[in-house]
Amino acid sequence: MAELNKKKSVWEAYRFSIILIGAIILGSIIGTVMGEKAKVFKPFGDLFINGMFTIVVPLVMVTISSSISSMSDMTRLKSILKNLILVFVSTGFVAAIIILIIVNIFPPAQGVNLNISAAEALKPFQTGDQIVKAITVTDFPELISRKNMLPLILFSIVFGLCVNMVGEKGRKIADGLDALAEVFLKMINLLMYYAPIGLGAYFASLVGEYGKELIGSYTRAMVIYYPLCFAYFIFMFPVYGYIAGGKEGLRSLKHLLSPALTSLATQSSIATLPVNLEAAGKIGVPKDIREIVLPIGATAHMDGTVFSSILKISFLFGIFGVPFTGAGTYISAILLSIVGGVVMSGVPGGGLIGEMLIVTMYGFPAEAFPIIATIGYLVDPPATMINATGDTVAAMLVTRMVEGKDWIKKNLG
Repeated sequence: MAELNKKKSVWEAYRFSIILIGAIILGSIIGTVMGEKAKVFKPFGDLFINGMFTIVVPLVMVTISSSISSMSDMTRLKSILKNLILVFVSTGFVAAIIILIIVNIFPPAQGVNLNISAAEALKPFQTGDQIVKAITVTDFPELISRKNMLPLILFSIVFGLCVNMVGEKGRKIADGLDALAEVFLKMINLLMYYAPIGLGAYFASLVGEYGKELIGSYTRAMVIYYPLCFAYFIFMFPVYGYIAGGKEGLRSLKHLLSPALTSLATQSSIATLPVNLEAAGKIGVPKDIREIVLPIGATAHMDGTVFSSILKISFLFGIFGVPFTGAGTYISAILLSIVGGVVMSGVPGGGLIGEMLIVTMYGFPAEAFPIIATIGYLVDPPATMINATGDTVAAMLVTRMVEGKDWIKKNLG
């Protein structure tokens, strides 16, 4: 009976992903059988893509502004905020460098080239003017466009902070933003019921037009990503553990097993949070630090997401025949991956929004979105494992910086 309940919980956790991937596989089979005749299904896929692009702008603005404007107890947060940000960004940067090396050695879309013309020439960040254009717009109406996602994100962060700083006068605005966020999230939930049909239809058309080579490139991407995540868990986490607490820090990593298994089963950093809190307590992370770092980390510390973001970027460069080389390209990829891992992960539906950000920032056509959205679903289990267990490791590093090198002995006696 226990085994039956376990199987049921796993099915419930993975049900939507299984249905979605099943629909994509079915659509791919139909596309393979029908060939170019499968283009007849494309309008059904376009309905889903257009719906997502329509909702994304208000969703981003409202959810980010709502989350920040509703923050409370900022005093406790300030005591460790500097070290928390330093650890989150540093580990994200390390993850970005690792995946950049990997995708240059093993290009995920090698030999695949889709004859879909990009909306405009790809323009990685190379000059000050390009950076300014990437993060700002000249007029407010330009902000309300999916083509200017990064300026919209920055505006939403500042707007949320200002609502928070106004105090009691801003409370009604914060409550209104929270209500609007629920409305738009409900719209996303309703649209996602159509996702299996929309993505299945789109892939029937895509595979019918471009053939089996696209499916082969997905297999290559997974073969790169899964071993990388488990290698990062086995080799990099011990490095962080040793930096945080020496030999005691290494030995304490045995407590990561339970959060790792929970995250694989639930595919959710939030669902893994109670297990992470328990594990951090056993390791010796002080209560105040773990109760700040872990909840924030569950929505803002995403090394696995950094991995997948750069994998998606290099994948799109490959299938559109654009060389993934040059300092400007690498810098833009690192910045986008860290923005995706730190900012967008705190927003419900942030994964899809992050993928839209990649598409719009590089000027890829709308057809690129479902291609990398599928990668997101395929790599989600190991990405979540790295994201969730990495929070506990980050809490160890923050404790080392706040309390000194002997924190484990002091807290565990």
